[in-house]
Amino acid sequence: MRTLIVVFVAHIATSFGLATPAQRPNFIFFFTDDQGWADARFAGHPYVKTPNLDRFVSQGTWFKQFYVAATVCSPSRAAFMTSHFPARHHVHGHFATHDQNAARSMPNWLDTDTVTVTKILKEAGYATGHFGKWHLGSGDGAPEPGAYGIDKHVTIVSNGPQLREKGAPPEKHWWGKSTGIIVDHAINFLKENKDRPFYLNVWTLVPHATLDPTPEQLAVYDDLAPRADDPAFGDWMQKYLAAAKDLRSQMRVFCASLTDLDTQFGRLMQTLDELGIADNTVVLFSSDNGPEDYNISNAANAGVGNPGPLRARKRSMYEGGVRTFGLLRWPGHVAAGRVDETSVLCGVDWLPTVCKLAGIPVPAGVRPDGEDVSDIWLGGSRPRTRPLHWEWLFRVWGDEYMPPMLAIRDGKWKLFVSHDGGGAQLYDIPNDIGEKRDVAAGNPDVVKALTAKALAWKDALPPCKARDEAAASGKPVDAPRQPAKAAGKDPAKPAMDRAEMFKKKDANGDGRMSLEEYLHNFPDEAEGRRRFPTFDSDKDGSLSPEEFVTMGKGKG
Repeated sequence: MRTLIVVFVAHIATSFGLATPAQRPNFIFFFTDDQGWADARFAGHPYVKTPNLDRFVSQGTWFKQFYVAATVCSPSRAAFMTSHFPARHHVHGHFATHDQNAARSMPNWLDTDTVTVTKILKEAGYATGHFGKWHLGSGDGAPEPGAYGIDKHVTIVSNGPQLREKGAPPEKHWWGKSTGIIVDHAINFLKENKDRPFYLNVWTLVPHATLDPTPEQLAVYDDLAPRADDPAFGDWMQKYLAAAKDLRSQMRVFCASLTDLDTQFGRLMQTLDELGIADNTVVLFSSDNGPEDYNISNAANAGVGNPGPLRARKRSMYEGGVRTFGLLRWPGHVAAGRVDETSVLCGVDWLPTVCKLAGIPVPAGVRPDGEDVSDIWLGGSRPRTRPLHWEWLFRVWGDEYMPPMLAIRDGKWKLFVSHDGGGAQLYDIPNDIGEKRDVAAGNPDVVKALTAKALAWKDALPPCKARDEAAASGKPVDAPRQPAKAAGKDPAKPAMDRAEMFKKKDANGDGRMSLEEYLHNFPDEAEGRRRFPTFDSDKDGSLSPEEFVTMGKGKG
C-alpha cells in the first residue's frame, strides 16, 4: 500500500510540474554585502579581477533587472527569507540597538512566528544551514537563527554560535579573512549533507566597510592605476569617483577584498563539483543592496563600489541602491551564458520559486508579495504579474540620490512619490537606466495610476509612527537621537564615565581610538561600525577623547 501511495504522489507531483522528493534540487543562496551592480569583471568593472564569477556567469543566466526589496541589509534579507516587502514586518531599516530600533518603529528581531523559506524546506525534509552575516536580530533576548528553521548556523550580528567570539580582542585582517572562514563552514555543511536535499545560505561580510585585506590580497593590485574618468564607469560613477580622497588606495583595497571573495566563492563551487552534486544544485548569487558611499567615514574604501550606469548608491531607492546581481546557475535547467535584459525579478520571488522547484506548496497563510518565477529562471520570458514596492524613511547621502519616500516599479515604469501623493518622479527604466530623465509631466495618466497603486500599498501596511512622522514633515526621519539630558546636568560638561571608557579602550595609550579598539567588547559589531563614523567629526578614521566623550558633537 505504501508503495502505491508513493507512486500516486509522484504521479500527481509530475502532473503539476513539481519535483518529487527524490528529484528535489539543492539550493545555495550566496549573498554579498554592499556589492554594486557592476562590481565584477564580467559586469564591466575595469579593474577588479573576478575569474570565478566570470566563469559562473558563463555557466548560468544573468538577470540584469534583478532587485532587492530594500536599500539596506536587514530589510533586504528579511524579504528573501519571507517573500514579503519588509515593511509588512516593521523592518524599515537595519536592526541596531533596542533604543534605535524603537526610534525607527521597528521590533528588535524578525518575529519567530514568521514563515521563512528555511522553515518550509526544513519541514519538508531539507537540511538547512546558514553561515556568515545574519542581521535579522541580535542582542539581549534575540532568538538564534535556529528559531527560523535553520539546522546548522555559525553567524555574526546574531545570537548563537559565532564566527568570532563576542568580545574577543581585535584580530588584524579578520574582516579580510572572513569570507574564507564562512566558506569553510559552508563546505563542511555540503560534505555532511551531500546525500540528502539541502538549503544553504552563505552570507558574506565583504565588501561592507571597514575593509582590511591581507598584504597577500593587496599584492594582487600593486600595479593598479585607476582613473575616475575611465569610460567603463557610468556618468554618475565618474562624477562620484572624481571627488574620492585617494582613489588608488581606496580602489586597491576594494578590489583586493572582492577578489578574495571571488576566490572563496570559487572554492565553494569547486566543492560542488568534487562532491558530484553541482548538477542538482541551484545557486543564486546576489547582493543585499547597492554599494556604500565613501562619505560614510569608515567606508572610504568600501565606498568606491561600482553601480555601473545606475544612479545612486546604498540607502537610495534609485536603481543603484536596489538593483543588484541576479546570477543563477542550475546545470541542465538554467541556460548557460544567457543574459536576460528584460525580466524584472526581485528578492521577494525567492521563496515561492524555491518552493515550486522543490515540489513544496507555499503555506496558505504566507501570501507572498513575490511570485513564482521558475518559468523565467528556466528560460521563459514574460512580464511580472505584481508590481514591486519600496519605502525608505531615512536619510540618503547625496541630495541628488534622495527621491520621494515611496517607489513602485510596474512594467517599464518606475514612479517615486511622497506619502501624500505629491512630488512624483517617473522614469522609463528600460530606456533610461541611469534615471536621468523625469517624464512625469508628459505621462499624467501613468503617474495617476501608479500613484494610486503606491498609496494603496502604503495604506495596507501595518501602522508605523516613523512613517507618520515622515509623512507629516515631508522629510526623512532622523537617526535616533541621544536621550534627553537629566534635569540639572550641565550639557557642556564631559561625562566622566565616557572619559574613563576612552582610557580603557585606548589599548595602546596613543591618545586616539581606532575602530578596532572601539569595537573591542562592543556587543553588536555591525552597530559599532555604524556608530563609529558618527563620532569621528574630523573624518580622520580615529577618535580623539573629545570626539568620543561628546559623541562627535564637540568642536574637534
